[in-house]
Amino acid sequence: MKVSREQVAENRQRILDAAARLFRERGFDGVTVAEIMKAAELTHGAFYGHFRSKEELIAQTCGHVLGAGSGSEAPPALKDYAAAYLSPRHRDDVGGGCLFVGLGSEAVRASPDVRHTLTDAIRRKVEALSRTAPGKTAEARRRAAIGSWAAMVGAVLLARLADDEALADELLAETRAWLGA
Repeated sequence: MKVSREQVAENRQRILDAAARLFRERGFDGVTVAEIMKAAELTHGAFYGHFRSKEELIAQTCGHVLGAGSGSEAPPALKDYAAAYLSPRHRDDVGGGCLFVGLGSEAVRASPDVRHTLTDAIRRKVEALSRTAPGKTAEARRRAAIGSWAAMVGAVLLARLADDEALADELLAETRAWLGA
C-alpha cells in the first residue's frame, strides 16, 4: 500500500515530535529508536524511510525544535520572555521545555551537524532578544540579551537540578527580579 506524501510528512512530524519530547526527558543516549517509533505510533522499520541513523534524527530533531517560532513575528519584550521562561511551569516541563536546558550538556559532545544546528539557533535567539533588550546602542542591547539569556538558561537548569522546591522557586524568582522581569 502506497503512502501519500501528506501521510509521509505527518509520520515524519510525529517522529520528530516524539523524539523531541523523549530526548529532552531522558537525553540522547537514554532513548532508543524503537522507543521513539513506539511513541510516534509507528513501526520500528518505518524509521529508516525517514532517517539514515539516530544521529541524523538527533540533528533534525534539534532543528525541528529550534526552528519553531523562529519566523518573522515580532519577538516578545525581553522582560516578558524572561517572566515566562523563568516560571515553575517551564522548569517543570522537562519534555517540552527549552532544548538548551534539557540537552545542552549532552549536545556539547554531539555531531558537528547537531552543534551547527544549535549554533545557528543561538545566533537567532540572541538576535531576536537583542531587538527588545534594554540599551541605548545595538552593542548594549546585544550584551543585555546575551547576559540575560545565559542567566535564564542557567537559572532553569539549576532550578531543575534542585530537589528542594523552595530553593528551585527562589532561583527562578531571584533571577527574574535580577533581570527586572
